[in-house]
Amino acid sequence: MSNLLWQKEGICIDAEIQRFLAGDDVILDREFMLFDIEASRAHAEGLQRIGILTGEELAALQRELTALGEDFKRGDFVLDTRFEDMHSAIEERLTERLGDTGKKIHTGRSRNDQVLVATRLWLKAQLQALASQCHEIAGIALERAEAEAQQPMPGYTHLQRAVVSSTGMWWAGWAEAFIDNRERARATLDLIDSNPLGTAAGYGVNLALDRAHTTAALGFGRMQVSPLYAQLSRGKYELAALEALGSAMLDLRRIAWDLSLFTSSEFGFVRLPPQYTTGSSIMPNKRNPDVIELMRASYASVAAAKTEIEQLLSLPSGYHRDLQPGKGALVHGFGRGMAALKLLPALMQALEWRKESLTAALEPSMYATDLAVSLACQGMPFRDAYREAAKPERWAEGDPTQSLAERTSPGSAGDMQLAVLKSRWQGE
Repeated sequence: MSNLLWQKEGICIDAEIQRFLAGDDVILDREFMLFDIEASRAHAEGLQRIGILTGEELAALQRELTALGEDFKRGDFVLDTRFEDMHSAIEERLTERLGDTGKKIHTGRSRNDQVLVATRLWLKAQLQALASQCHEIAGIALERAEAEAQQPMPGYTHLQRAVVSSTGMWWAGWAEAFIDNRERARATLDLIDSNPLGTAAGYGVNLALDRAHTTAALGFGRMQVSPLYAQLSRGKYELAALEALGSAMLDLRRIAWDLSLFTSSEFGFVRLPPQYTTGSSIMPNKRNPDVIELMRASYASVAAAKTEIEQLLSLPSGYHRDLQPGKGALVHGFGRGMAALKLLPALMQALEWRKESLTAALEPSMYATDLAVSLACQGMPFRDAYREAAKPERWAEGDPTQSLAERTSPGSAGDMQLAVLKSRWQGE
């Protein structure tokens, strides 16, 4: 490992202790490296604006930061155990290429400042991707809801057949859910869209840093004013982002549960394209819905990440090294969650309903609620109508199309109000 910025003369660095301190930073920082480079570029601009760097020095730093970013993207520069973390890697590369000019890049910064701004920029990108993903999912669900508004299917409560429903209603539920998930992602993005660059280790520095410039240069909505709060927000903002992701993942988990049931031979309502299933290694007759099962499992990674970060936050104010492991939780939670969500749109477009199975699952008892309401509309008190409709001898085969058409409460099958949802969805 290269010489450490904080290493004191006469003190020997224990390799095993240093490995423990560094943890997985050089691996995890591969996620954040490009954002740290961009933040370093903005910081250099700020230093030039207050006279720490000359115009020529700034131009040289900008050139080398661009080259480092390109080398990193191509794989010509690799974060590995030569470095303590991405911050030391950037500084060493600049020093190697530019000598004393490269050493100036750390002026007025701390590694806490660096990791804060890099992860903040990364989180913004993740939330933008999450909002976009939820928007796409909601749009597909809306399209299918419109196309299948009157396709009957059983509606379940307590996992028991209850009433006649429609595949259109099923899709509309997910459409509204993911519109809400999109809005939550956007609201969380607005919450965290504040620039911590220039807060150092939580107390500022004795330089008139041009924080307004770096805020604009990095595309932040506002400056995070208090250096102490910049440290207090670390973990808090990450939790908020994971909660926004978790909101979408909870819905994904329930979609996956429905599809697990609906694709089973006991239900037989849905046919998955073959690429979403795998063969059994021992049972030649089986195709297993592994994709939706792993989608269902993915929420666990988000929940674990939230728990890990939450437990790290039981600290007094100020910076503490305890916060370092939260980086791994964040990368793992978003990595698993976003990977699962990215597979959902194509699955939603490709799944097919087995209409004959949906129709065969409708039975006379599922029209009992319609009968109770009909009797109440004829003047019978509802309690009496309910008791009358509960009698099996009153049950008869019904017309599912009529049942759906007569369900006219706003949002139900006869008045799905998809235009309202579409208006919300289009209001980007």
